[in-house]
Amino acid sequence: MTMTAIGLLIAAVAAVGNLGSVSGFHLPHRISKYKTSSSHLAMATTTESSSNNDNILPNADHILFDVPVSNNGARCRIILYKKGISNEQVTILSPAHLGGLKSEEYKKLSPLGLMPCLTLPKHENPSQQYHGGLSSLVESDTIARYLLSKYATIGPSFQPENPKSNLIARMHDMYLTTIQGCLYKPASRLPLGDYPDRKSAIEAYRKNWNIIESFLTDDVAEDATYLCGKEVSLADATLFPSAVFATYMLPKFDSDLDHPEPPLPPKLTRWFDHLRINDSTFTKVYDEIMDTMVNSWENTNHRWDSIRGAGVRDTAPSTIFDLILNGSIPATIVRENEHILAFKDINPLAPAHILLIPKDRNGLTSLRQSTEEHIHILGQLLVMAGEIAKDTSLGFGDGARIVINDGKDGGQEVQHLHVHVLGGRQMESTFG
Repeated sequence: MTMTAIGLLIAAVAAVGNLGSVSGFHLPHRISKYKTSSSHLAMATTTESSSNNDNILPNADHILFDVPVSNNGARCRIILYKKGISNEQVTILSPAHLGGLKSEEYKKLSPLGLMPCLTLPKHENPSQQYHGGLSSLVESDTIARYLLSKYATIGPSFQPENPKSNLIARMHDMYLTTIQGCLYKPASRLPLGDYPDRKSAIEAYRKNWNIIESFLTDDVAEDATYLCGKEVSLADATLFPSAVFATYMLPKFDSDLDHPEPPLPPKLTRWFDHLRINDSTFTKVYDEIMDTMVNSWENTNHRWDSIRGAGVRDTAPSTIFDLILNGSIPATIVRENEHILAFKDINPLAPAHILLIPKDRNGLTSLRQSTEEHIHILGQLLVMAGEIAKDTSLGFGDGARIVINDGKDGGQEVQHLHVHVLGGRQMESTFG
C-alpha cells in the first residue's frame, strides 16, 4: 500500500472517530515557554499577540501540535523520541503558536479544536487543504499508528507479535481516558458519564487499572520489562503517560493521606517504575508531564485546592444518619438504591412523613454546600421523592409537600442533607 493510500485510510478512520479518546486542554494565548531537553518541543512565545512571523509554520515534513502535559499526545512523543525522528521530520509546536485550541487558525487544522493534531504533507492527502496546503490528522491513537506506519523502517516497530499490545491500548482509550478528567478537572467540566460524582468515577478509574493489570503476565512482575515482553510496544507508549497522571493525582484523593492506597496495582507499578528510571525516552516524557503538573497546575494554579475529595474534604462530624446507615440505630426503610436511603421519620409531622438522605454525604452537610459535582445525587433525591409522593401504600394521597430545611435559620437539625416528603392530609398554605 502506498503512503498516499495509508494517509487516506487513516484519515477516513479518524473521521469515523472510533479509535480512542482525546483530552483537549484549552490554553490561553499567553503561555510560558516550557523548559525541556527535547529538541522537538518548540513552544510559543510569551507575547500577548503573535506576529505574522510567529504564525508561519516551520519547514518540516510534519508538525505535531501538542503540549508537554498532554497525556494522550505523549504517546506520539514517545514514538518520536524512541525512533529518533528528527526535528526536520516532525516538529512539535504548542497550539498557542496559532492562537490556541479555539483559534480560527488552529481550527483550520483541527476543526473541533482538539489536541494532539498532526499536519500531513500535501502530496499525501491532496483532497483536503486546511492550512497552507497541508491536511491533518487528529486523535492520538490515529496519529500514533500513522507515525508507526510512516516511519516503520526507523527504530523499534512498537508492534510486537503479542496481540495484547493493541488490546491494552484500546482498553486505555475506552476505559481510562474517558473518565481520567475526574482527577484534575473542575466540577463544571467533569465527563463523568454514568457515574454520579467524582468519587464514584475515581473508584471506577482504579478498577479499570486493575482490569488492565489482569491481562499482564507474571513476567512483568518478575523482571519489569515492557508490557508485552522484551520489546517496547504501543501499549507502553499509550499507558505510561496516564500512569504518570495516576501516580501523581490518585494519592490526593485517598481518605487516609498518611497511609495512601497504591495508585497502581503491583505489576503495573513495577513496570512504571522500571521505565521511569531505566528508559531515557520514558524518563523524558515523565519529566515533561510532571514539570507542568507540579510547577503550573499545583504550585502556581493550585488546581486541587478547590477540588472535592482532594483539597476540599468533608470534615464535619458524623450524625445520627450515619448510625442509621451503618445499622446501629433501627429505621423503617421504605425505599433504597445504591446512593439513597428513604425511611420513615420517627417524629412525623404528617400522616405520611418520609426522609431521604444520600448514603455518601460527600460534603453535603446542607444544600448550601452543594456544587456542580452534586447535580446527579440531587436529581436522584428529587426523583425518588416524587416516586414516594405517589405511593398510596405509604399513606400519600393527591400530592405531597417536599421540603429541604437548609441551615440554622432554615430549621435544619441534622448536618446531613435530607429531603422531607410529607402527605396524607391537606397541607397548610403558609410557609415559615
